[in-house]
Amino acid sequence: MKKFTRSALAAAVLTVGSTGGVAFTSTAAAELSVNIGAVSNYYFRGFSETDDGAAVQGGIDFEHDSGFYVGTWMSNVDFGDDTSYELDLYAGFADEFANGFGYDVGYIYYAYPDARDDTGSLSADFGEIYGEVSFDTGVVGLYGGMAYVVHDSDDSALEDDDMYFYAGLDVPFMDVYSAGFLVGRTRFDDSSLDNYTHYTASLTRDAGDWGEFSFNLEYVDETDEDLGAWVGWSKTF
Repeated sequence: MKKFTRSALAAAVLTVGSTGGVAFTSTAAAELSVNIGAVSNYYFRGFSETDDGAAVQGGIDFEHDSGFYVGTWMSNVDFGDDTSYELDLYAGFADEFANGFGYDVGYIYYAYPDARDDTGSLSADFGEIYGEVSFDTGVVGLYGGMAYVVHDSDDSALEDDDMYFYAGLDVPFMDVYSAGFLVGRTRFDDSSLDNYTHYTASLTRDAGDWGEFSFNLEYVDETDEDLGAWVGWSKTF
């Protein structure tokens, strides 16, 4: 499940998210970009989506000078069943102002097209609305936000009214390096489930035409193996 803001990075393209992730600012003209990436372990909010295996990921984004953006992103997954890949679709508005403040609001749909129940219906998909605010001090970047599940399928990992809150910072140094830290809290609407907090730390190196390389640590105190580590590479065209 892709992170849709810089905390994705986590992805995810870390943000890949990732942090990964998708973080847009308005530009002088509309822009189309393509991103590709590879990670040794695909984490989403503290837990592996690939059974501790590697993932190949990528997406396409379109951003208009109004701040509107739309995009899609894919990754292989391994949930121990027939589900083999994730397809995310998202749209929103984002901007960053001259004083350093920024925002990002939108909707993301997490789809698992080969995860189906006995009737052939999609069984793992869910959708969230999200919002983030950020502030660039010129020395460090600060951000925080939330996501709220607005619909789910029978066997989706998250259900209606589940919420996720997060805050983090990015510290660039030596021109090509950036250190990041994020703390996130998942709150389940079902009182029988235990809410949990996860932590992510990352070190990223911008290698110019070769893309970005990162080393990342993940910690969740709800698992038997609390501390996880993964490396990633991503490039945007």
